[in-house]
Amino acid sequence: MDAYSEYDGLGLAELVATGQVTPGELVEAAIQRIETHNPTLNAVVYKGYDEARRRAAGPLPDGPFRGVPFLIKDLGMPVAGWPRSFGSRFAAHIVDDEDGGLTARYRAAGVVPLGKTNTPEYGITGTTEGQHLGACRNPWNPNHISGGSSGGAASAVAAGIVPLAHASDGLGSIRIPAACCGLVGLKVTRDRNPNLPDGFDYALGNVVDHVVTRTVRDSAAMLDATGYADPYQAYPAPAKERPYVEEITRSPGRLRIAWSSETPSGRPIDPEIQAALERTAALLKALGHEVVEKGLGIDYRALYASRGPAAAGNFAAGMDRLIAQVGREPEEHELEPLTWATLKAGRRQTGADAMRSLQETRMLNRQTLAFFEDVDVYLTPVLGTPVPEIGFIDPVNLEPKEVNRRQGRTFPFTPPFNYSGQPSMSLPLEMDANGLPIGMMFTGRYADEATLFRLAAQLEKEAPWKDRRPAVWG
Repeated sequence: MDAYSEYDGLGLAELVATGQVTPGELVEAAIQRIETHNPTLNAVVYKGYDEARRRAAGPLPDGPFRGVPFLIKDLGMPVAGWPRSFGSRFAAHIVDDEDGGLTARYRAAGVVPLGKTNTPEYGITGTTEGQHLGACRNPWNPNHISGGSSGGAASAVAAGIVPLAHASDGLGSIRIPAACCGLVGLKVTRDRNPNLPDGFDYALGNVVDHVVTRTVRDSAAMLDATGYADPYQAYPAPAKERPYVEEITRSPGRLRIAWSSETPSGRPIDPEIQAALERTAALLKALGHEVVEKGLGIDYRALYASRGPAAAGNFAAGMDRLIAQVGREPEEHELEPLTWATLKAGRRQTGADAMRSLQETRMLNRQTLAFFEDVDVYLTPVLGTPVPEIGFIDPVNLEPKEVNRRQGRTFPFTPPFNYSGQPSMSLPLEMDANGLPIGMMFTGRYADEATLFRLAAQLEKEAPWKDRRPAVWG
């Protein structure tokens, strides 16, 4: 199917529904593109071709994405019979016995899972480079990163291999790769997409799952399909008012939008990113929104410090479960230096350390949430710099402190909204002088994906990105 990559997910599903193509033909089109582009990109790290062909040939659920090829991140999503390496040598031989809760919801949406995508070790870094799965490259320029930790997903979608793919976000891991690869990437409200009955590592509420897409409507439709409460979910996200696919047809009205390039360190962002931010603010004003320059003004240092003990302890607890599954402790060479350091730090935390950490973060989140009392949407870039080259943030060969220093400079904007649980979306509104995307981040009030979808649909219409094509495409 020559025009396969020109369609979004809903467009392909419509072709299936009207009998113009079969799910099997779509699977073959996706396979052909993996085989063509993956040697350059290293986006797909497990190929479930035979299973995908069998599934496409059989009855499929009548969901909104019936027959559409789909990829799943090789991190926290169990798929029956598939490996789940977490991007790590230590976990390389784990194979899941059954689907996870969210995997089942994706299947019910009608997608045909085709394989798994590249991720850094345990999803720790904002770049997808690792000693086990190797570096994933950006379709716009393969010398540059695809972002992380959902870098494989973003690279595959941007290259036209699949129209949408599973992604997850703990400190920016949907928004960062979406920004690097010119995609729509929504970090949903905490617990909007329950990953149950699994999800032990999601206990802090930082991590959420959704998809990266090329269109706003695909993101909305998939969240409609998956984003409903589990009957045994202790803290479900507040219910939406109406389907998100209806929200994107509605005007956002006149929003009060604050924008800022305020960073936790106080350092200025790259001038090219600053100029793109100012152009976006001007566009929003031209569209009739009330636009004000105003930073969050929170105590970033205290917020980030508060989260450290609980996050480290949470990682150590997750590793303990993985170690029990593998049946032995990891050897140092089986983990990257940053992972090893994080595990050791986590094991040093006491119960009092972890609880004090959670308490302090909860209270500090009040600063972030209070900002939205008189602001509908907060605008920043996703990255503070242009998309880095492969190797600039190298978790294998750099010292852990240097990795984190470079990450802090490159990705300064995303973490507060994981802590507060708010929805936050990257949109591919700008391009830099070297032809790489610049993602703009729009954050809404807690549980208010609706406003973000309405605004995103307006921007997609007024500043469209659909005709941009990366160097590796189709």
